[in-house]
Amino acid sequence: MNQRVMELLLIFTSVLFIVDPFAVIPTFLAMTFRDTPEQRRVQARRAAWTCAITLTAFALGGSLIFKIFGITIGAFKIAGGVLIGLNALDMVQARQSKQRETPVEKAEGIQKEDIGIMPLGLPMLAGPGAISTVMVLALGAKTPAASATVYVSVVLTSLISYYVLAAATPLERRLGQTGMRILTRLMGLVLCAIAVQFIVDGIKLSFNPSH
Repeated sequence: MNQRVMELLLIFTSVLFIVDPFAVIPTFLAMTFRDTPEQRRVQARRAAWTCAITLTAFALGGSLIFKIFGITIGAFKIAGGVLIGLNALDMVQARQSKQRETPVEKAEGIQKEDIGIMPLGLPMLAGPGAISTVMVLALGAKTPAASATVYVSVVLTSLISYYVLAAATPLERRLGQTGMRILTRLMGLVLCAIAVQFIVDGIKLSFNPSH
């Protein structure tokens, strides 16, 4: 029973930490510096919806994508682990991941009136690492409970992302730059361990497909 609970908790933390809405706060504030608190909440809501829809779609369509390109779950777990690991290393060093958004996307976001869908929701929240994570988790789910947990985790993570971004100004003021870096490093450390586990599981599946 405890092992099953730990498995479900691992699924949720994997999704939450790879999306990592806290890391998006500085860019979100820069993109919405002209907006009122109400307008920021609207943008945060759109970003959360975009994140939820994108991740759910890839989790549902993962098996079809695998069949079309002939990709095995083992190979994708290794690739996903590497991608997550690169993102985690950036987090451990408390620097903005290059996978989230480019300087050009950030500059365009500042100029755009509506940044909720792009680039905030996609690719800043639902980036390549998050997409690969939910696909691997959905395809690797061995029980109905684990499969349901993937989609529940996507919804909960999107809700958390909304509340974090909606409260971005007081949160950044309270935590400060130092607090934000510490939080990012802690999440990155856990994510590094998750990435290693993905790679180990992928190698096992590649050399022993029956498991």
